[in-house]
Amino acid sequence: MKEELRVALVQTSLFWEDPEKNRIAFSEKLKEIPSNTDIIVLPEMFISGFTMSPAKMSEEEGPRTLEWMQKVASEKNMALVGSMPYQENGTYSNRLFFVQANGNYAQYDKRHTFTLAGEDKVYVAGRERLVVDYKGFRICPLICYDLRFPVWARNTVDYDVLLYVANWPTPRVEAWDTLLKARAIENMSYCIGVNRIGADDLGHQYSGHSAVYDCLGAQLIFSQKEEICYATLSKAHVKKTREKLRFLEDRDTFTLVG
Repeated sequence: MKEELRVALVQTSLFWEDPEKNRIAFSEKLKEIPSNTDIIVLPEMFISGFTMSPAKMSEEEGPRTLEWMQKVASEKNMALVGSMPYQENGTYSNRLFFVQANGNYAQYDKRHTFTLAGEDKVYVAGRERLVVDYKGFRICPLICYDLRFPVWARNTVDYDVLLYVANWPTPRVEAWDTLLKARAIENMSYCIGVNRIGADDLGHQYSGHSAVYDCLGAQLIFSQKEEICYATLSKAHVKKTREKLRFLEDRDTFTLVG
């Protein structure tokens, strides 16, 4: 149990559909992360870029990358979070793993597949949210396009941190900025967004804008370049703000169906 959580946001370009190159590159980048860090967050599909052709990669790349995440988490003694194309039972999911230092992990399959890019034709949508209890903080990790759907993110379970990993393109980055801040304010939680930068092989440009907002919508960090950013989250700040303002007590009740 900790009163503060130190988070590293890894904003970087990605090698297109080349898991091995990406694992090697991340292994080097993560060496600079200091030992007082609690969680490392990587972008969406960090082993491939936002590919709609996961079959071009070996089906072993998913399990191999999960093993790599467990190894890194153990060596760094911190949690590692990111999503990847993952094949299981003959189907693909855009699957996020939250891997802890002891090797234990939780997983979340992207609920809202991005129909504009045909993601719904390639990847099976998830049906359940994930909340991870980690060092005294309750963390709800989601993926990219999920950001546009506030009902799915609604804080009905008293999480402290909402976390998005993404490949969010430059032409719509203003929506990314706006929605991250909105999700923090409406859910009275920290909201973290980790996006990639650079260009993919389909010609899409990414300008980063990885950021952290507190439970009142104040921006704690923001970046538009290749770098690792750090933010410290305070459990006391969330608790004090919620006890003073009590907005979550007036939230609507509902049940998600389907």
